[in-house]
Amino acid sequence: MDFALSGRAAEYAGRLQEFMDSHVYPAEPVYAAQRAELRAEGREHHVPPVVEELKAEARKRGLWNLFLPDSEDPAHGLTVTDYATLAELTGRSPHLAPEATNCAAPDTGNMEVLHLFGTPEQKETWLRPLLNGEIRSAFAMTEPAVASSDATNIATSIVRDGDHYVINGRKWWTSGAADPRCKVMILMGKTDPEGHPYLQQSMVLVPFDTPGVEVLRSLPVFGYQDQHGHCEITFTDVRVPVENLVGEEGGGFAIAQARLGPGRIHHCMRALGMAERALELMCERAVSRVAFGGPLAKQGVVRQQIAESRMAIEQARLLCLKTAWLIDKHGVQAARSEVAAIKVIAPRVALEVVDRAIQVHGGAGVSEDTPLAAMWAGLRTLRLADGPDEVHVRSVARAELGKYLGT
Repeated sequence: MDFALSGRAAEYAGRLQEFMDSHVYPAEPVYAAQRAELRAEGREHHVPPVVEELKAEARKRGLWNLFLPDSEDPAHGLTVTDYATLAELTGRSPHLAPEATNCAAPDTGNMEVLHLFGTPEQKETWLRPLLNGEIRSAFAMTEPAVASSDATNIATSIVRDGDHYVINGRKWWTSGAADPRCKVMILMGKTDPEGHPYLQQSMVLVPFDTPGVEVLRSLPVFGYQDQHGHCEITFTDVRVPVENLVGEEGGGFAIAQARLGPGRIHHCMRALGMAERALELMCERAVSRVAFGGPLAKQGVVRQQIAESRMAIEQARLLCLKTAWLIDKHGVQAARSEVAAIKVIAPRVALEVVDRAIQVHGGAGVSEDTPLAAMWAGLRTLRLADGPDEVHVRSVARAELGKYLGT
């Protein structure tokens, strides 16, 4: 296995690092101040102007849509392994860098779905403006009334009625749906409740201005209200043309798996980017903070926390890169067990590192004076998003035991 960056990826990494240093990190306090102003005006989910400024700068530098693989964008597409390193860099400023480079979830997954399964008309109507960063999108899968960790439980109904589908149901944790720029969602529901468990679901495109779509609320995460929102939405006799079907009827479960594979690499590497930044903050705090007659860095317990963090990050990164390499060489199916493993390991490691950094910072660590508390909230949530840890542990166990059971 060779995890070295290609020449093209190394060049992008250098440009991205310079962009982070010169524009993204300095924009963080500006973003916080602008969000506070918008919140005071009652516009909690409107985009702070600095975000659009960063997007323009990133696009001018050619740091745009880097998540698209070479097969989709030969002009500058990268391998999954190459992009993994770039995703880690953007994870160091999770609220700004991914969106600034048009590489933010859930848009990335939705764009990949439309690339792979969308019709020419769907691509022209929705994919093009997404690729251009002109609109945002959402992915409506999770439901409050059922255990959505098992996608076969999904109860939202999609019923064919002539030239339309009629949708009824309730979704929540629909990320991005509160942002005024969010114009469309990919919704997963059941078109054939009596069919095979993995062939009951389909995906359809639902514009947000469709009658019957009602955003009830944006759910906070550990008290943090996301700028884009994580929304609970009801669908009451929502009618969309049959042309809004993504792929084919009954293909929703397979599309979801195709969507989540490479996307989990992105999530995990961004998590490790947060862990790296937390470790840096921990070390800076340890050498500058004096207690009991000397810097914290002289304390054995603090040194152990730093060492444990470095070792854990390195192990998690290697597993993520191995997974990305397997996808590049053999496809997503060949890396299913590894994808499940990194979805558990990377957020867990990052969360532990951030927790140690909070401890070393003392009271400052749980305040908004550092990014650590917000990082902790996001990473703890990631242990549930895209399937809880237990589901992925179950997948790894099933793959391992299958070698002995012949399944």
